[in-house]
Amino acid sequence: MTSLQTTNPNPPPIDGIFRALADPTRRRVVERLNRSPASVSELAQPFEMALPSFIEHLKVLEVCGLVRSEKTGRVRTYQLAPEPLKLAENWLAEQRTLWERRLDQFDAYVMTLKEQEK
Repeated sequence: MTSLQTTNPNPPPIDGIFRALADPTRRRVVERLNRSPASVSELAQPFEMALPSFIEHLKVLEVCGLVRSEKTGRVRTYQLAPEPLKLAENWLAEQRTLWERRLDQFDAYVMTLKEQEK
């Protein structure tokens, strides 16, 4: 196994966040929770899947910290936890800044080449 193939036994939290958001069902749940907290049955209603399968999606979101749940009586209510989303947003902003800087440098290099052709 090469060093590129090894897996980190303790991946950074951002890996779990992006893994969770890679699934369209989980992204829709996050979008729904942006409006307000909701019970499991409210969240599951628009999806055509068995409740145990849907609950697995909620568990993935909860394990990575994107949602929190609270049980009152027999009703479990989920709400969005914004901190992990901020972590992902910051990471994406850093990547965007890096690539914008690289593209600016490339643009300057191309302009220099064009000037040298004259």
